Amino acid sequence: MENFSACFSAIDDPRRSNARHDLHEMLVIALGAVLCGGEDCTDMALFGEAKEDFLRQFLTLRHGIPSHDTFSRLFRDLDPARFHAAFQEFMGQFSTGLSEVIAIDGKMLRRSFDTASAKSPLHLVSAWASEQRLVLGQIAVDDKSNEITAVPKLLELLTLKGRIVTLDAMHCQRETAKAITGAGGDYALALKGNQGTLHDDVRLFLDDPKTMPTDSHDTTDGDHGRIETRHHEVVTDIGWLQARHHWPGLAAIGKVIRTRESRGKLSCETAYYLLSSPWDAEAFARIIRSHWSIENSLHWVLDVTMKEDSARNRIDNGPENIALIRKWALNIAKSEGSKGSIKGKLKRAGWDNAFLAKLLARTV
Repeated sequence: MENFSACFSAIDDPRRSNARHDLHEMLVIALGAVLCGGEDCTDMALFGEAKEDFLRQFLTLRHGIPSHDTFSRLFRDLDPARFHAAFQEFMGQFSTGLSEVIAIDGKMLRRSFDTASAKSPLHLVSAWASEQRLVLGQIAVDDKSNEITAVPKLLELLTLKGRIVTLDAMHCQRETAKAITGAGGDYALALKGNQGTLHDDVRLFLDDPKTMPTDSHDTTDGDHGRIETRHHEVVTDIGWLQARHHWPGLAAIGKVIRTRESRGKLSCETAYYLLSSPWDAEAFARIIRSHWSIENSLHWVLDVTMKEDSARNRIDNGPENIALIRKWALNIAKSEGSKGSIKGKLKRAGWDNAFLAKLLARTV
């Protein structure tokens, strides 16, 4: 608990000085509850009651287990910026081994709206280490349209030197590219019509049969009756393009043609990318492919396994803080070395106190 408390030392307790329950003990109980499949503050209180004997092995619990209302008030009032700083302190132990690709994408917590106060659902932008499958940080935005201004703020919280940031076309913005390269990182930005003339120039050039790519690479995947073939091209001779557009850090452009065959139906799409480094086509393919793990291994798990889209935390800072607790628990479960799905690990933690203790020990 001393080490755990040190991790949370930067968090100011938002409650009155005569609060009955210790802040750090409440955070341990909340994290433990989510590690066992808990979804909300009611589950945190139920978890505490069911596991009280286990928890008293390392918690004092001078006034017993907090009620669900006490948990709710805490997370509603807790400063999310300070809580996020503690999360990053925890993630510091993984910083030296992070993968080179960091994927950034947004997600809405669909049931976090509050009709009474006309509050829209919370929208969070997350940073994801694609190889280790770990969340590096999150930042809340007012709505999806404000993701563009939120991403540079999230980038400021990350260590980007020597790493590659991937983003979808919404975030193909000059300021974002400048922020990444200015911090010593590289980028692979999807390019669409929101960068009108630049997109037209890249598309016309790469689709011209006379254009010879610097390098090309093909991949084929097949499962569940679906076959997808991807053709990748990279062009590094783009001095003419930079002379026209002066895009920050641009070193190459890329193109992917994806052809899918499923149940006798054939579909084809072409995507274009801005690249800050002249990668070969095989590396380019690997980088942009890794971006999709944020959908498959983070957003899908949060929604399907941890039921985030069904969560009804909706008042004040509650949705953002409890979303961070989920990501914290997810990181702990993913970084634990045993085989098995996240769903299986959460169930095992609920059934096996020794395994739960092992997971909680990873927070320090």
